[in-house]
Amino acid sequence: MCLREKKEVANQFPRKASFDLTTRDRARSVNSPALNSSAAPHTRRSEDERLVSENLNQILQSSSYQLAHSDEDLLCSAEMRGVRMLLEISKPQQILDAEGIDSTIIIFGGVNIIERSAAEQRLAAAEAELARDPDSPALQRQRKRSQTQLEFSRYYDEAREFTRLVSADQQAGHHNHVIVTGGGPGIMEAANRGAFDAGGRSIGLSIKLPGEPEPNPYISPELCFQFNYFALRKFHFVKRSSAAVLFPGGFGTLDELFEVLTLRQTAIKRQMPVILFGKAFWQRLIDFDYLADCGLIREEHLELFQFTDSAEEAWSWIQAFEAKRDQDQAELDQDSEALAA
Repeated sequence: MCLREKKEVANQFPRKASFDLTTRDRARSVNSPALNSSAAPHTRRSEDERLVSENLNQILQSSSYQLAHSDEDLLCSAEMRGVRMLLEISKPQQILDAEGIDSTIIIFGGVNIIERSAAEQRLAAAEAELARDPDSPALQRQRKRSQTQLEFSRYYDEAREFTRLVSADQQAGHHNHVIVTGGGPGIMEAANRGAFDAGGRSIGLSIKLPGEPEPNPYISPELCFQFNYFALRKFHFVKRSSAAVLFPGGFGTLDELFEVLTLRQTAIKRQMPVILFGKAFWQRLIDFDYLADCGLIREEHLELFQFTDSAEEAWSWIQAFEAKRDQDQAELDQDSEALAA
């Protein structure tokens, strides 16, 4: 198709901006035939006080007269997506900087892992339903899942205890790490709750999703953010992170796990502890050794993460990592001073 033909086709289907002022504002225009016909004969329109007053009123109410940053319709249009993304980078950045937060420990994990008391209630309800219809395959599966939820409730307890330990030490002035989670229920709730128990601050990076509940109530109010874009939420998760602890979870947890491991594998992210909580779960779910045996990752990539089943052990590993890093830096500084002398 030649250029002229393309232009003819394009003219038949003109592009329409998603942000359109014309329909709303033209409907009230003083230049409309209805208003023009009401003007007195042989009178210049600018001398008609009623018409001029009406025109000024429409100017002040016009969406075009709004300050751009106050125009919600404009900001929500498709053309302003880049601006919205920039805002989602800048707003949390400014607040976290103002709050003096420069080091975080990420906690990831499943939204469906609940505390023991709630899991016991679900199991009791599932068993009662199954008793009324023992041959129902669906009710049998429901009971089995409820039993697993009760077993997995220990991860809720461990996440809560881990962040309590971190936050208690932070409150005592031993370090400046702040817990950061996705702000939702399950493991995220447990992690924010542990920090809350210790009187420490914690961050919640919520994401706007259909049917997503409100943030859990244990996040520090000044550190609770809502995102529209997953990519920018990921950016803020990783930017200040000094460690990541991942509990059992679904697609979202796996997505974050491989995001962190890829950044570490490619050395885009500095060295930091990546701890997988629940060794039996992770080793059954992902055969990391098989990836290495197939030559898809190198042997040393298996050292990018560690397994644990203890909140105390996970925290001690992070502390040991930082002590060694500080010692190595001190030795490097001494060597540099010796060379300079």
